[in-house]
Amino acid sequence: MTETIPETHVAPDGIGRRDLLKLGGAGAVVLGAAPALAVPTPAQASALSADGWDKTFPRDESVDHRKVSFVNRYGITLAGDLYLPKDRTDRRLPALAVAGPFGAVKEQSSGLYAQAMAARGYVTLAFDPSYTGESGGQPRNVASPDINTEDFSAAVDHLGLHEAVDRERIGVIGICGFAGMALNAAAADKRMKAVATTSMYDMSRVMARGYYDGMTAGQRAQALEMMSRQRWTDAAAGSYAMAGGLPDSLDGVTDPVITMYFDYYKTPRGFHPRSVNSTTGWTVTTPLSFMNMPLLSYIAEISPRPVLVIAGENAHSRYFSEDAVKAAAEPKELLIIDGADHVDLYDRMDVIPFDRLEAFFRKHLGA
Repeated sequence: MTETIPETHVAPDGIGRRDLLKLGGAGAVVLGAAPALAVPTPAQASALSADGWDKTFPRDESVDHRKVSFVNRYGITLAGDLYLPKDRTDRRLPALAVAGPFGAVKEQSSGLYAQAMAARGYVTLAFDPSYTGESGGQPRNVASPDINTEDFSAAVDHLGLHEAVDRERIGVIGICGFAGMALNAAAADKRMKAVATTSMYDMSRVMARGYYDGMTAGQRAQALEMMSRQRWTDAAAGSYAMAGGLPDSLDGVTDPVITMYFDYYKTPRGFHPRSVNSTTGWTVTTPLSFMNMPLLSYIAEISPRPVLVIAGENAHSRYFSEDAVKAAAEPKELLIIDGADHVDLYDRMDVIPFDRLEAFFRKHLGA
């Protein structure tokens, strides 16, 4: 079932290089001059190590937690947090692989989702994508539409081998930029029986076309020219230039999207020292592969497996979710959360529709 949502977004008159991605979820792949790099304060860093719990959300004592690792198809070792309900029986349970947002780590939003769904009876795995967080891969802080899609399938590999998991009842949750990767993974990997996304970004679309598809052909050519030449600079230096993350303060910042991301990634609410978005941002050349490799070309091939797409009413990214649902085949559902913005669905327990997520997965994965 698809909810019809009226068109409410208007494309901007123009997009400058500084605005090209504007932290695509908040992935700070800014193609102009980089802002000052974020430097975590001692208070921010130490607050996350209290009692050995390194998450940005409280521990749920009804859930068992353990750190795990597994290897993807490209030989990269991924780090994950596995959550299991403490009151589980010997019977095998349905499972969920969870990742996102783009530039976040498993100690942030994906871990929160994983723990909350484990408390509702699922075995869940929140993982750091390749090249980020505690996962392997060199260089650091780079993203790939192919490898990061594969990361979801590798998580399903791991879950399907776990003694507590019914491998025929595995679903995925993608948040923000990793929502697009989750949909792409589910289109090809038929082991994923249901997929849900929140605050979805199509990272290939926003990098290739800009916000609201407002990038001109000239701007695209200019961006590709700059990044192409940056490769020589990086090769000569033997290292990869970083684009720079969110600013260290909001002094002089008027952009509401930057402010919204700052309030999550740069404050005690969501700061984590391993998060790309809390610290250095991505490499300058990260957009190159995304700009030529559309993620959602085969979204209709998820069918007949179900898709639930959730977005905030006031999210600047809402059009990605609306368009993804239009392109998907049935069964599909678009759920708009009244009054919510993009980041509200990262961590606001009173906003994230966990009851709807539970009902969706129970219907399609079983209890």
